[in-house]
Amino acid sequence: MRVEIWSDIACPWCYVGKARFEKALAAFPHRGDVEVVHRSFELDPGRAKGDAQPVITMLTRKYGMSEAQAQAGEDNLGAQAAAEGLDYRTRGRDHGNTFDMHRLLHLAKERGRQSELLQALYRANFAEERSVFTEGDERLVELAVEAGLDADEVRAVLADPTAYADEVRADEAEAAQLGISGVPFVVIDRKYGVSGAQPDEVFTQALNQAWGEQTVLRLFEEGGDGGDGGAEACGPDGCAVPKS
Repeated sequence: MRVEIWSDIACPWCYVGKARFEKALAAFPHRGDVEVVHRSFELDPGRAKGDAQPVITMLTRKYGMSEAQAQAGEDNLGAQAAAEGLDYRTRGRDHGNTFDMHRLLHLAKERGRQSELLQALYRANFAEERSVFTEGDERLVELAVEAGLDADEVRAVLADPTAYADEVRADEAEAAQLGISGVPFVVIDRKYGVSGAQPDEVFTQALNQAWGEQTVLRLFEEGGDGGDGGAEACGPDGCAVPKS
């Protein structure tokens, strides 16, 4: 079984959703037969490299909310992350372009270290004080080496803006063809789609059903299979603010 997960390192619901999916996968009886592939999706593709801004500022501009409302949303999101055993900095984070990170994730896929690099990038962005957006390429090299990649190879990719760029754009084009407009979005064997950071039991239902069925892509939502209800996700206009 092949599971493809479209996500962005700047997406907090992708961070939470990854933990929920992995909880479901760990309990799946056929988990040894599941290949997980992480696919690229940029929430802010038009932002220039090096153009970073505080998350709270980004939220107020995208949603038109007050700083207090934006901070309350971050606090609630932090609580949901904590419920999944994840560290989450609710203050002082920044937001920026993730294209180079996606290029490195494609390198990591070729080297069999994609999941490790994705986790390192998520942790660095959401849990650590140091920025993945303002410290330059060496910060990404450091994280990639931590994930098991070769430093010189990583530097070579970062120095060549065309390296793995087509692979990132191909992922994004395929997302558009599938009608994916927000992330996380999980596609299981091209049979079922799970939109948003659904509870782990929804991922469990989708895995079990896809294992033995041949059908067209269907959406799974909390409380049933199908419909247009929605778990929280991030799209081009920003990330959903969790309800209190």
